[in-house]
Amino acid sequence: MRKMKTFVTKQSDAVENRKWFVVDAEGMVLGRLATEVAYILRGKHKTIYAPYLDCGDHVIVINADKVILTSDKADRKYAYHHTGYTGHLRAKLYRELMVDKPEFVVEKAVKGMLPKGPLGRQMGTKLKVYAGGQHPHAAQNPEVRTITSSRKSA
Repeated sequence: MRKMKTFVTKQSDAVENRKWFVVDAEGMVLGRLATEVAYILRGKHKTIYAPYLDCGDHVIVINADKVILTSDKADRKYAYHHTGYTGHLRAKLYRELMVDKPEFVVEKAVKGMLPKGPLGRQMGTKLKVYAGGQHPHAAQNPEVRTITSSRKSA
């Protein structure tokens, strides 16, 4: 009887199959957008997915300033940052962050859904977030990806 061979994904297999995707975040709910983007960054949409490798694709998120926070999260949720000095914990409301640094809000949500450790940090480098509708990655011929599972605001 002939034995079946098990296919084991190698890092070289994952690197040569990388694509670039553009996701338009206009009018999308932050958490639902972040889960779909993290799914692509991890590579779970591919048949060669392996949890111990970086199999994911590059993702460009545009219009990050037009993302929506449901309920009253913008007025009651804080982003914390520690300066490194004793007692210097800084807190900023998400409403203020959406005005100052909307890219940071989307990055923080997506990177929070990636694995912790060196592998997750490596996956996070493939994420590019821009507040406006323009991005400088046209040379990579990115594919426009519409995320259908995200609920658009009414």
